[in-house]
Amino acid sequence: MNKTLEKKKFSLPHSSEPYVFLVLLLLCILIEIRSGQFFTANNIVDICSAMIVPGLFAAGTFMVIISGGIDISFPALASLATYATTRLMLNMNYEGGVLIPILIALAIGAVLGAFNGLFIGYFDLPAMIVTLGSSNVFKGIMQGALKSKQLAVIPVGMRTYGTSALFTVQNSQSGLTSRMPVAFISLVLVYAVVYFVLHFTMFGRGIFAVGGNDISAHRAGIHVKRTKFLVYVFAGMIASLAGVTRTCMMQQCHPTNMLGMEMNIIAGVVLGGTAMAGGSGTLIGCVLGTLLIVTVENSMILLGISTTWKSVFVGAIILIGTAISAYQSTRKIRKKKIGEDAKAEGGAA
Repeated sequence: MNKTLEKKKFSLPHSSEPYVFLVLLLLCILIEIRSGQFFTANNIVDICSAMIVPGLFAAGTFMVIISGGIDISFPALASLATYATTRLMLNMNYEGGVLIPILIALAIGAVLGAFNGLFIGYFDLPAMIVTLGSSNVFKGIMQGALKSKQLAVIPVGMRTYGTSALFTVQNSQSGLTSRMPVAFISLVLVYAVVYFVLHFTMFGRGIFAVGGNDISAHRAGIHVKRTKFLVYVFAGMIASLAGVTRTCMMQQCHPTNMLGMEMNIIAGVVLGGTAMAGGSGTLIGCVLGTLLIVTVENSMILLGISTTWKSVFVGAIILIGTAISAYQSTRKIRKKKIGEDAKAEGGAA
């Protein structure tokens, strides 16, 4: 009895979150030792600011992966929704606040997300193939129908939103100042909504159930097709919000500067312990994995490493992290299978 308790007491955690947090902490300490500038107020604010757009993308991606799907079209979706919204506002000479552009972008994002959800949810086509195709469709519409080009000027309401700050901090040593964007509130609100939906609604529980086993979910009375459809609608809306936020913060709308972000975002979510097969994962892990990627991308200079090596370091972390996550998922499946076999043998006896 005592030996069993000791084994449980000293056993390593099976979830990825503690490991990711430990790696993140060690990385932060390493950067601080190397530069002496990581834990300064302005650098922390800069990291939080850099986390806004990737964090929003990660929230939508997290929901999709939990449902057992995958989405590689969200950067193209965000680009199309944002570009169409910004151009519409400019053509209308809109001079109001940012709320109307956000609502329009959310509506466009919902329609584009529904395009993915229709083929994946109701036609039961492979999510990877559908979102790969839709990514090209969205880019084609933007470049062909809208004849996209860089918009150096954006509506005044969007400019104001992008430059508004919750507070400003200054580094006493370097004299550098950093501002915490008001847009950070949108990141907090989105994660609060996603957490509430996933843990306190039948729709959220259905997402986990469908990701775990869609056949069992159907037998339990969950509308599998509708759940998958709505997940992509929801993810499309979050992606469009991320796109508008990026445009506001950059003070210009570039139709292609979000393209190519999908791999790092997906890797960050998986790095945080979200199972690629679906059905398991936590928002805390999602945040930690994404934050680790963002921290590495934004701290190369502080480490004294050329930014040309950024892809190498980010790629190495992704490979190691996802390998550990895959190993843990495989171990869980094996343990579950062993347990089921043991029960079957006991029943037969």
